[in-house]
Amino acid sequence: MQILAGNELTSGAAVYLDATGRWVAELQSARVFSKDEAVARDAAIAASKATGRIVSIEIEDVEQVEGRLVPKRLRERIRSAGPTAPLSLHGAAYGRQVLGEDGHVSI
Repeated sequence: MQILAGNELTSGAAVYLDATGRWVAELQSARVFSKDEAVARDAAIAASKATGRIVSIEIEDVEQVEGRLVPKRLRERIRSAGPTAPLSLHGAAYGRQVLGEDGHVSI
């Protein structure tokens, strides 16, 4: 079982391709590709790269553990858990910027 993981270009946030072709922040929403779906997986990579919105796209092996997707690679398990540093600026909490449908982030 495999998923596609990448990073939003503007925020750098870890994202995962879901079954509808959208990139989402939640690993559990990721589309799972079987080994037989390599052509579909590679087409999804090419389509995503063409948008210029997602970078560092990687194929990640996952397994089901107690009904949840768990990446086999430690690096991806850490990334899927969220930032390892607090999201704050000068003591004030802030959320990550999210790329909108029009390719822009709100300021």
